[in-house]
Amino acid sequence: MSKKNFTALFTGLGALCLLGVMILAATGAKGGKTYTNPVLVETVVIQRAEPDNFSGLLGIGDPAVLFHEGKYYLYPTGDNHGYNVYISTDLVNWEKGPRVFQSAEPGVWAPDVFFNELDRKFYLYYTVNGRIGAAVCDRPDGVFIDSGTLIANAIDAHMFQDQDSKCYLYYVEYPGFRIHVQPMESPLQKKGSPVPVIQATDPWETKQAALTEAPWMLKHRNVYYLLYSASGADTQDYAIGYATAKSPLGPFTKHTGNPIIKKGGNIFGPGHCSVTKTRDGQLWMVYHQQKNGSRGWNRIICLDPLWFDDQGNLHGKATRAISRPAPFIPAKI
Repeated sequence: MSKKNFTALFTGLGALCLLGVMILAATGAKGGKTYTNPVLVETVVIQRAEPDNFSGLLGIGDPAVLFHEGKYYLYPTGDNHGYNVYISTDLVNWEKGPRVFQSAEPGVWAPDVFFNELDRKFYLYYTVNGRIGAAVCDRPDGVFIDSGTLIANAIDAHMFQDQDSKCYLYYVEYPGFRIHVQPMESPLQKKGSPVPVIQATDPWETKQAALTEAPWMLKHRNVYYLLYSASGADTQDYAIGYATAKSPLGPFTKHTGNPIIKKGGNIFGPGHCSVTKTRDGQLWMVYHQQKNGSRGWNRIICLDPLWFDDQGNLHGKATRAISRPAPFIPAKI
């Protein structure tokens, strides 16, 4: 090969390589990006007498995640008096945002935030002192204005809107820890009576305490998948399972392979998950783990994928301190 031809070939290959890099950048290809759990750690010291007595170190947990206009918004249990929002563009790197809700009472737990396409408003379903209420805002990082109590003696609300725009509020009876669903006329108005759907009956659900909590609904191929957590929430045996139904009101059948997310190795007490999706269709579970095997509330926020197999079974695996492919977040063009 002549020197002239070699130079032309080399120049052409270089141009192709440059083009490839430009395409990868434009399409947001993963390009080898990785992450490791935990993705968010923050602790506070709290003292509360109601609704149950606890004094000590609490790591933020019970995360609810919302995707809106290119950003992810994370709302966790925090300092027992209110909620801050955490904001991310990639599900991995989180920045603490403003205070979005504050209560004069203690026992502020496990929030959920729902965006209603019909009125373009955001609805925060809060737990305060053992009851569920709702608050409303025009933006996901603004101050939510309280609209009052929706359900007494309840915790862990989750709003699900079906494809026909009908809404269903899942929650946990407190005490009792049975999951119910309340049909909704609107995000703030109940319709009819609540329906009990899940309670602790299986050995993994009763190992440390007989409870089911932290409901989160997915729909896949016209089947409703109700994710939930069970066993003692402050123990390493806390875990995640699911049940399926042909209707959001049930009846629900528990998956025979429960729990699908559980302790093992350096994983302790994985539970209370929320689920979001990236543009490539991948489901991502945002949840908490216990920091170690000790009993308590020292939790860390983690991120791992979920997926369905060809038979419709839902799978996932909790990880920690292991490098994994990061979520696919396309670059802006």
